[in-house]
Amino acid sequence: MKKTVNKDLILRERLALQRTILANQTTVLAFIRTAMYFFVAGLSTRNLLKIENSIVIEASFYTIAFIILVLGIVNFFKQRKMITENEKQIGDYKLDYYE
Repeated sequence: MKKTVNKDLILRERLALQRTILANQTTVLAFIRTAMYFFVAGLSTRNLLKIENSIVIEASFYTIAFIILVLGIVNFFKQRKMITENEKQIGDYKLDYYE
């Protein structure tokens, strides 16, 4: 008796995996975008605000931007590792699928 493989299920799992990878990439890009916003806010603080301690506000914006950037990169690699570990559970059905 030949073992049958549900090709729709395999395709659905592969597409779900691709969606998860794309969502992870989108998330890291959102973190980078947010970090850039805070960095630009730090750059423009000195010119827009004519106060005594604008350097403190500027440094705090730079610090927040750096923290957001690091958190985004760490999150990206952590999620990517989890995705690759869980990809093994899907199995390699390519040979069965193309037969």
